[in-house]
Amino acid sequence: MLPPARHFAPLHFLHPNRQQIAGAALLLALIASPAMAQDQAQSPPSFEDQVPQPSAEAEQTSTLPEPSLPAPGEQVSFEADGATYNDKTQELKVFGNVVLRQKGQSVRADAVTWDRTSGLIVAEGNVRFVDTEGNQLFTERLELSDEFKAGAMQDLLIVLREGGRLAARQGQRGADGKIELSQAAYTACAVEDSTGCPREPSWRITAKRVVYDPEAKTVRFYGSRIELFGIALLPLPPITLATDGRPISGLLIPDVQLSASNGVQLSETWYQRIGPNRDLSVTGYVFSKALPMISAQYKQLTGTGAFQVTGYATRSSRIPIGGVPASSQKDFRGYFYGNGKFQFTPNWGLTFSARLTSDRTFLRRYDISRDDRLRSTAELERIDNNSYFSVSGWATQTLRVNDVQGQVPFAIPVLDYRRRLDDPLLGGRVQLQVNTMAVTRSTGQDTQRGFASAQWDLRRLTPFGVELSVTGLVRGDIYHSDENALTSTASYRGNPGWQSRGVATIAFDAKYPLVGSLWGGTQVLTPRFQVVASPTLRNLAVPNEDARAIDLEDSNLFALNRFPGYDRVEDGVRFTYGIDWQFERPGWRVHSTIGQSYRLTVLPTLLPDGTGLSERTSDVVGRTEIRYQNFIQFTHRFRLDKDNFAIRRNEFDAAIGSQSTYLEVGYLRLNRDVGGGIEDLKDREELRVAGRVAFAGNWSFFGSGVFDLTGISDDPTLVGVDGFQPIRTRLGVAYQDDCLEFDVTWRRDYVTTGDARQGNIFQIHIAFRNLGF
Repeated sequence: MLPPARHFAPLHFLHPNRQQIAGAALLLALIASPAMAQDQAQSPPSFEDQVPQPSAEAEQTSTLPEPSLPAPGEQVSFEADGATYNDKTQELKVFGNVVLRQKGQSVRADAVTWDRTSGLIVAEGNVRFVDTEGNQLFTERLELSDEFKAGAMQDLLIVLREGGRLAARQGQRGADGKIELSQAAYTACAVEDSTGCPREPSWRITAKRVVYDPEAKTVRFYGSRIELFGIALLPLPPITLATDGRPISGLLIPDVQLSASNGVQLSETWYQRIGPNRDLSVTGYVFSKALPMISAQYKQLTGTGAFQVTGYATRSSRIPIGGVPASSQKDFRGYFYGNGKFQFTPNWGLTFSARLTSDRTFLRRYDISRDDRLRSTAELERIDNNSYFSVSGWATQTLRVNDVQGQVPFAIPVLDYRRRLDDPLLGGRVQLQVNTMAVTRSTGQDTQRGFASAQWDLRRLTPFGVELSVTGLVRGDIYHSDENALTSTASYRGNPGWQSRGVATIAFDAKYPLVGSLWGGTQVLTPRFQVVASPTLRNLAVPNEDARAIDLEDSNLFALNRFPGYDRVEDGVRFTYGIDWQFERPGWRVHSTIGQSYRLTVLPTLLPDGTGLSERTSDVVGRTEIRYQNFIQFTHRFRLDKDNFAIRRNEFDAAIGSQSTYLEVGYLRLNRDVGGGIEDLKDREELRVAGRVAFAGNWSFFGSGVFDLTGISDDPTLVGVDGFQPIRTRLGVAYQDDCLEFDVTWRRDYVTTGDARQGNIFQIHIAFRNLGF
């Protein structure tokens, strides 16, 4: 910390020409305006040789007061430990913790001398300038003429607000206000470790010449070369950086990739800053085994929201699904993606997303996406404290090999309105809902649906601590459908033409939380019991579009309707019982639940065998979550057969480790024995593994894999499977610090689909902080 300042008279007291000294301080500010840059010099400076950066708090914690600052061109605040003026030599000198302040800027030095005879102004010794944006300049000596048209600096260091550092042997300010540096080096890396000791940056740019434009707030490098881990790489084209951290137009770092489908791939992106709220990125791709491809992405921020659109286009050989190379044909191929969100008023908002590709293998071949379907949606919403209204639409493009696009539905429009009201009689809450949906297929069943419902909820606590809830629901549905025979699963079709259905449900729910201490922490044991009753409904008379993937899980065990969606409603009377247990102590959290349900009716239900719900007594389901700080996370879900306790669902996700070294494992086994006619409920087994091991500080090995363990015993329709089929695997090595990301990755795809071939993919990716070409 600087010692307490001794304040001397203002400049006008020292000499009548106070404006010239004020101008000198202002010119110091102009020269010190920060710059970000890079380029190669024959003898570039070392960042460790420059003046070290003081602590971020130094400027604020100094005992020097912060005066009210005058406007530019006016009096400059002046502080020093001492001052002398020689009448014979016409030399003014101030020394000892010299501080000049003006309009949010400050200059500190050991001494400042003004020779009025020669017109030379010199600041010497630990010169430090801080501009209005927080950028800092350090140098040992700064020279200025009395006309302030030119200046010289030696052994200077510029510390930018965005974290970059620019060091140079010499600097000169020209008459046009631009500053030219020679033998310069730039890096965005920290040059000190956590203990304050010097360290070599992982990368830097050396340059023969650097030009800083203080008006445009840009730095441009000439004759530059990048050094990575001390090794000089190829020369670079001219580079321009912004000193205030804003994006500017220019080339980005290229990517290199090798794949079985396209050979060697080199991609380069031009970033165009169109305005403060919008930009455009155009990327060119060159392949050794395919014609070039181009992509573009446009992003814009508006006063009410933001949106972006992305497009890919090329012309290449496309092998039809199931075809052979001889049948390939060259077509235009591409992909479009756009999304956005707008909030017009506090209540009204719009969200949309659109995805469309020219064919089913384009995204896989060019390593853009591994999705097997592309969803497009738009939704206009109005939300307030007690009501909700939305108009939405959904469309899906399938990329699955055996799916028929004409059988894939699109839903336009979907309308939903809900209104909450207070119950003036019993103190409960009433929710009214109106919903409509139209599902259309080009070569399949079409369905239109509408319903209106009213739901009443009441919750009370007894003097003994029991939480009681009562729910009542009434609903009226109307459906219209045609071409029903085109739906392959009979239970999904419903009757053609107009159909109606009435729904009435009442439910009672009781919870009794018991709180106590355990193992130095707190446990809560909550028995729960529920009764739900509905009359027999005309479920099979109406189509099923949104309630197909039914399966008993812990998440829907106590749901009012355990079918997803609205088209199927569980009828009859059932009792559901279960126990929740929660334990917490410092660092630990354990939550477990288990439950089962029992139906009174013995009549067959619309619930398929194997879902755990088709018989009077359901299967047993549960979930356990264990968490220890941020080091261990474990979740296990299960379903046990009620008759022999066979595991019908076994799923767990586990993660252990820190951000730098960790292991993640996911496993799913569905052994439901559902009939072959239900395509949405097939059995399967899958393993997912991912991990990273850090070593040598900033280096790490990483890998991941997805493996299909489904065998013929699980799905008899499969052909040529052995119960272990890798889907995707990845291995790589990476380096990451505060300013550099670098990784080399190997991936392998094991399935050939059309022109998206199985094989190895090698990729090199590198990213520098605060650096683009």
